[in-house]
Amino acid sequence: MRILDVRSFSVPGFKAWGIHCGIKKNGKKDLTIIYSDREAAVAGLFTKNRVKAAPVVLDTARVKSGKGQAIIVNSGCANACTGKRGFADARATAEMAAQGLGIRPDAVYVASTGVIGEFLPMTKIATGIATASGLLSASGWEPAAEAIMTTDIYPKLFVVQEEIGGRTVTLAGIAKGSGMIHPDMATMLCFMVTDALISAPMLKKALQAATDRSFNVITVDGETSTNDTILCMANGAAGNKRPAAGSKDLKKFQACLDAVTRSLAMQVVRDGEGATKFVEITVRGAKTPVEAKRAAMAVAKSSLVKTALFGEDPNWGRVMAALGYAGVEMDEARTDIFIGKAKIVENGLGQGKAAERDAASALKQREIQIAIDLHKGKGEASVWTCDLSCEYVKINAAYRS
Repeated sequence: MRILDVRSFSVPGFKAWGIHCGIKKNGKKDLTIIYSDREAAVAGLFTKNRVKAAPVVLDTARVKSGKGQAIIVNSGCANACTGKRGFADARATAEMAAQGLGIRPDAVYVASTGVIGEFLPMTKIATGIATASGLLSASGWEPAAEAIMTTDIYPKLFVVQEEIGGRTVTLAGIAKGSGMIHPDMATMLCFMVTDALISAPMLKKALQAATDRSFNVITVDGETSTNDTILCMANGAAGNKRPAAGSKDLKKFQACLDAVTRSLAMQVVRDGEGATKFVEITVRGAKTPVEAKRAAMAVAKSSLVKTALFGEDPNWGRVMAALGYAGVEMDEARTDIFIGKAKIVENGLGQGKAAERDAASALKQREIQIAIDLHKGKGEASVWTCDLSCEYVKINAAYRS
């Protein structure tokens, strides 16, 4: 597998671009189109929040076909909690994009992100679609990634190549996410494209597996959005032999998808709203892998743990308390906790000032590892999170301003 330079790449058969069409008040890009020059296999995953944005409802129905050719995304307005008008606007957005691209309306998927409860400015959307359709480029991925951002600080891209089925296959992805990040299927917006030839059912299975190992093991603030969407299009332009179930080629494709989703998920956490720390939390010795993940996630989403991380305070009691309410089999008298290389707790007891000094030094780093051993079994899992800073409160207090 080869990792390509995100500043200069293309995926055969695909074009993209992003522009400012007037949704955002600050003049930043807010409309993206991704287009395949031929019909593609499509797989998607969507939020499990019971409140679903109009584009999520539309795409959930369309993805059942396993086919598609374009994705249009707007930022700045979530088109969520907008009733029948919102759904009509989502359909109209797809229809306008289809007309501009010369394809069927049901081949267009729609995604939105931004403020909940506001209607899309459809006149601006229409003008933006007309403009963006004429600017589509094989190398337009960076502006496309910029135009799906909301509170993100930087665009998120990743691309790899691999030899599959006798041909060079490229797989690229863009994502947005900074706040309202918690694993419940997708946890942000992510759009991936590949020129691989692969069936839609096989693509969906691979996407679910990759998501479970990446986007479903991250948390920034414990909040799951109404708009979470992952879509992956595979147009077959590489001309590779279609991978068979259980084959070496399918495993290579899965590895590529895993690499892209893992990188994008980690970029989302590193760009968490107001974050100053990237934290990996690993739980070992749990009764099962499921319990290990549950315990790790309890620690990762604890506001008290996250604020202690921001303050660089090795307050291991916060970690122990989170483990206690995680709903897993544990005994504090058998629990060990490490911060960096410092063993700060052994068999439930603090290891003194020297261990705390070493742990405090580890917490001053930009990237931190916390390891927990429950000594209850062989289950193990890791999750990625960030700290909770004063800046997070400022960003979200002024989100609609």
